[in-house]
Amino acid sequence: MKFSEPQSLKQISDFLNAKYIGDPSHIVSGMNEIHMVEKGDLTFVDHPKYYDMALNSDATTILINKDVECPDGKGLIISDDPFVDFNKLSDHFRPFVPANEMVSATAEIGEGTVIQPGAFIGEHVKIGKNCLIHPNASVYGHCILGDNVILHSGSVIGADGFYFQKRKGETLKFKSVGRVILGNHVEIGANTTIDKGVTGDTYVGDYTKFDNHVQVGHDTQIGRYCLIGAFSAIAGVTRIEDNVILWASVLIDKDLVIGEGAVMLATAGTTKSLEGGKVYYGVPAIEVRKAWQQMALIKKLPEIWEKVRKL
Repeated sequence: MKFSEPQSLKQISDFLNAKYIGDPSHIVSGMNEIHMVEKGDLTFVDHPKYYDMALNSDATTILINKDVECPDGKGLIISDDPFVDFNKLSDHFRPFVPANEMVSATAEIGEGTVIQPGAFIGEHVKIGKNCLIHPNASVYGHCILGDNVILHSGSVIGADGFYFQKRKGETLKFKSVGRVILGNHVEIGANTTIDKGVTGDTYVGDYTKFDNHVQVGHDTQIGRYCLIGAFSAIAGVTRIEDNVILWASVLIDKDLVIGEGAVMLATAGTTKSLEGGKVYYGVPAIEVRKAWQQMALIKKLPEIWEKVRKL
C-alpha cells in the first residue's frame, strides 16, 4: 500500500511513540509485507529467524523488535511489538470507513457500466467501461475493475485476507488494507470470493474466467486467459501464470507457482509448485499419465494379492 503522501522516518516513529535509527528525514512512501516489498516501503519483522531477510530486503524501512545495526540507506523503527504497530499504521493510513449508501459517492464508474439493484460498491472503487455488476455482488473499498468485467450475484471482491498470528490466549488479525485488481473482460461467477491483499494487491489478468463458488486468497496473482472451475480454492501469495486451467474442486496451497499452460483436472490438489504445459491429476497432483498408471495398478492389487497369498 502506498501512502497518499510520503512520510518521514521521524513522523512514523513519533506516531508509534517508538525509537528510530537513521536519518530523521528518511522517506517512507508505503508499507508492505516482506514478500511484496519494494524500495520506499516499510515492513515489519518480529522473529529472529527473519531478521536478515527483512534487513536485506527491498524494504527501506524496517519495523523491528531488536536494536540492531542499520543497513546503509535504510531506516529502523524499534518496536516492542512490530505486528501490533504495523496494524496501527494500517488503521491510520487506510482506516475503515462505514458505508451510508449502496454505491459510494467516491466510486468512479465507467461509461456503459450497469450496476443492478442490491449491488454494493465501496469507497474509492474504480470500475471501467461496459461492466455488469449483478444484484448482491459486493466490491470492497479501493478495488479496481477493468473494462467489460462481469460480477455475478453473491460474488465478493476485496474481503479481508485470512491472515492471523496465534499467541497464547489470543489470535490476532493482520489488518487487510490492500486491493483486488481485475483486468479487462474478467468474469466472476456467483458466490465467488477474491480476497484483497493484506497490504499489496491480489490481481487477476485479462480474459480470465471464474465459475461459481471459487475462493482466491490474499496477494495471489492470476494471469491472463485462465479458467477456474467451481469450488476451487487458491491459497494466498500464489502465482497462477497465463493460460492455466483449473477444473472443478482443485486445491492449491499457499506460496506456490502454477506454470503457464498447466491444466489441473477436477479434484486435483497440490502443496508444491507445478511446471507449465502439463496436465495434472490426483492428490498430490502428478502428471496425468502417471496418475492413470497408478490407478490401473491399484485395480490389479486384489489379483496380485491372491497370487502372493497362495505362494
